[in-house]
Amino acid sequence: MKAQIHRATERGHANLGWLDSYHSFSFSSYHNPAKMGFGALRVLNDDSVAAGMGFGAHPHSDMEIVSIPLSGALKHEDNTGRKEIIQSGDVQIMSAGTGIVHSEYNASKTEPVKFLQIGVFPERKGLDPRYEQISFDVAGRKDRWQTVVSPDQEEGSIKIFQQAWFKLADLSTEKSISYTMHGKDNGLFLFVLEGKINVGNEALKRRDAIAIEEVESIDIEATEDSQLLAIEIPLYK
Repeated sequence: MKAQIHRATERGHANLGWLDSYHSFSFSSYHNPAKMGFGALRVLNDDSVAAGMGFGAHPHSDMEIVSIPLSGALKHEDNTGRKEIIQSGDVQIMSAGTGIVHSEYNASKTEPVKFLQIGVFPERKGLDPRYEQISFDVAGRKDRWQTVVSPDQEEGSIKIFQQAWFKLADLSTEKSISYTMHGKDNGLFLFVLEGKINVGNEALKRRDAIAIEEVESIDIEATEDSQLLAIEIPLYK
């Protein structure tokens, strides 16, 4: 197994007042040549947006953009006419494809919204823009993996135009879970949303991550109640 630890404290950080954002990979004004992504995974931003504030209309192209709310509610609008609210338990994907313009605002006038925004390069360029959103039963990830994004809509998940899988798990203290790879040339980016875990000899805590290569399966043990996001991704070797 080959592994690289990404500590929470080593992420890029931008605090604009209305936006408090941590970047696992180079993004906007944060540039680190050693952190330009992990295979097809290019962006993982951990965002908190103040009440009533948000991102104005802006364009994207040729990117699969996944949004996972952690608390609060996020208001989405785009130039296809979509107007949606996503909140904790929901997962949203937007295929930017040939081009899309969208905005994202905190749907609340009183509370912040916290969410992950994740960018994955698609299998091919020039896709038709699209939007999809699914509400998942969070009880379905108790001490097990719940697939929320996949290329084949595994377990009722959202389709992504890439050989990538996103899985969430809520792992109880002293419980263990295994992750088995779908593709032999894929890597696994394991992100600790909350809690503390052990992966092999490595101890990870809240917002730490580990990028794993050259492995068929991996065992994970929670040393306290933990919430995990696993992103399996092509490595482009």
